[in-house]
Amino acid sequence: MEQDLLMPLLMIIGIDMILGGDNAIVIAMASRNLPPEQRQTAIITGTCIAILMRIILTTTAVYLLTVPYLQLFGGIFLLYLGYQLLIEKKDSQHVKSGTSLWKAIKIIVIADLFMSLDNVIAVAGASHGRMWLVVFGLMISVPIIIWGSRLIQVAMRKFPLLIYVGSGLLAYTGGEMIVREQELSYFMAKHSTIEMALPILTVIFVILSSIYYEQLSNKT
Repeated sequence: MEQDLLMPLLMIIGIDMILGGDNAIVIAMASRNLPPEQRQTAIITGTCIAILMRIILTTTAVYLLTVPYLQLFGGIFLLYLGYQLLIEKKDSQHVKSGTSLWKAIKIIVIADLFMSLDNVIAVAGASHGRMWLVVFGLMISVPIIIWGSRLIQVAMRKFPLLIYVGSGLLAYTGGEMIVREQELSYFMAKHSTIEMALPILTVIFVILSSIYYEQLSNKT
């Protein structure tokens, strides 16, 4: 393969593998309460739909940069998702398995949509307009994401406290997306302390909120 094709492809695969860590956490947490056979369906279906959406998003990456408050909205959604996945175990006994399956798939797809914004733009730049490189790189990353999510699920079953780590990472990613919102760049530039502290504060807020919810639920 010519070097001018090899280097962009390696860059795209590298970007996708880095992204795969966050995605694997979302997939593992969203499907952890499903029966084994439905868990497999949620992982494969959610990942494939998310990859297809990411290919579509890559073709419109330049436009995404112009959408005001998109990163802010995505960051807030990830905070909600981190909180929701923490309290989901408490509520899962009241949710039918079929509903849970499609709920898990929906969470995987929507979370990937927002978490992929920066990476989509990076991949679009690395591809230099060659969409086949984007598709090929993403296809290589699919088994890595699926395999990683399974490992994380096994670890969470053995060490339940890792659920808090996963939600904390989602909250931290959400906080970083909020401070990187272009429409807030002037404010963040003038308040560097808020810019540095916000991702950490979002982690604390999400975890404390879930603990408070659990305490209220135990009293009722």
